[in-house]
Amino acid sequence: MSSLAIARVYQRTFEARPNITLAVTGGILNAVGDAAAQFTQKTLSEDGRELRGYDFRRTLRFFIYGFALSPLVGRWNVLLERRFPLRKFEGSGRVSLRALSKRVACDQLVWAPVGLGAFIGSMGIMEGRNASQITERFRDLYIPALITNWQVWPLAQLINFRFMPLPYRVPFSSFCGIFWTLYLSLLNSREDAKQDQVLALQHTLEK
Repeated sequence: MSSLAIARVYQRTFEARPNITLAVTGGILNAVGDAAAQFTQKTLSEDGRELRGYDFRRTLRFFIYGFALSPLVGRWNVLLERRFPLRKFEGSGRVSLRALSKRVACDQLVWAPVGLGAFIGSMGIMEGRNASQITERFRDLYIPALITNWQVWPLAQLINFRFMPLPYRVPFSSFCGIFWTLYLSLLNSREDAKQDQVLALQHTLEK
């Protein structure tokens, strides 16, 4: 199937069921990002014995996160579209760079911190971590990941908001997000290993 045919199928599905279309698309692309992260971990590991087999549950968690969050991102994009219209008259006129800048700034200063917090919290809950472990994860991961986000995403969102039609903005950001998910997955996995080592040491000392 050609890319044009896929785009037509997506457009028809989006028009009929926008929320489920965004949810499935976001979930699949998030799962792809985690799969890439797991294979990257195996490739870069100096000692493959320290890594277990493919973690399907981990990929499922990323799918669930993308499935749940993508419709909310779609609503957020609609809000930005209405609050910061790029053209004075719909479909005509010059693009306002000021409005475009405001849209990107609002996305990065409001949604990015919320989305990152939702990721860290939801992953901790789905992994069965307790409140203190999730709090520790926030302390270790949140600020470094947010700073990295601000180094990467403004340009991607500038392109997204400027050139992508509204129905394609979530898939575009999800596609770019494959690489971001790879980064988050590796970051989250390192924190998992750290917390698991602490738990194992505690159990050993308690015996």
